[in-house]
Amino acid sequence: MNAADASTWPTELRLAKDRKSLTVAFDDGERHALSAEYLRVKSPSAEVQGHSPDERKTVPGKRDVMILEVLAVGNYAVRLVFDDMHSTGIYSWDYLAELGRNFDRYWQDYLDELAAKGMSRDPVRR
Repeated sequence: MNAADASTWPTELRLAKDRKSLTVAFDDGERHALSAEYLRVKSPSAEVQGHSPDERKTVPGKRDVMILEVLAVGNYAVRLVFDDMHSTGIYSWDYLAELGRNFDRYWQDYLDELAAKGMSRDPVRR
């Protein structure tokens, strides 16, 4: 990657009316519709990622999660507020592009982790 490719710049961030997905378009023509569930379980927060790879958490039960707010963080990222009150993840433009580009692999890894741990995408009903 050369210096010119070092940063991806968004041209559009659009939260779906049902709050279940966020579409991100970039200046290079790249465009990704990312589900709220995917964004929540791949949150870059320390709560999810931990402070090292061994601390990373598998987050179950987020199939129905919604994005309540998309808040600008300077000119480099957004903070997403989810309806489960998770709001500590700062999603840089580069991270959003990475999530879009690697969706198939990241999502399958997530589904495999859930299965291996006996967890489900469905929320626990109380």
